[in-house]
Parts: sequence; structure tokens; C-alpha cells
Amino acid sequence: MDEKSIYKFLGKRIKFLRESKGLTQENLADKTGLSLDYIGKIEVNINEPGFKSLIKIANALEVHIKDLFDF
Repeated sequence: MDEKSIYKFLGKRIKFLRESKGLTQENLADKTGLSLDYIGKIEVNINEPGFKSLIKIANALEVHIKDLFDF
């Protein structure tokens, strides 16, 4: 799997987990300290999140970081 595909599936997975927890993008942004714009762009594969951002997202979603890559 190439890098672009990984980020595409990662964004979809984050969106799926966020929605399954009943969170809006705004809720997730508030819980992570990341901007609403950044969260939205991760989910639609415009931004490629770094490791620190992924840790914040996993913690906010109350999942292990490896769960973000379960696709």
C-alpha cells in the first residue's frame, strides 16, 4: 500500500471512529486541541497528520493508536 492510500484510509478510519463515538468534528477538535479545519482536512485526505496529532486523536477517541490503522 502506498503512502497516499494509507493517509486516505487513515482519514476514513478517524471519521468512522469519531462518528461511532457520537462526536462531531468540532467535538474532536476541542478534545484534541487541534483546529476544526485540520480535523476536517485529515478526514478528507488533504492534511497528513503527524505522530503527535495521531496520539492526540487516539486519546480523544479513547482508542489505542494502533486502532487508527485498523483498515
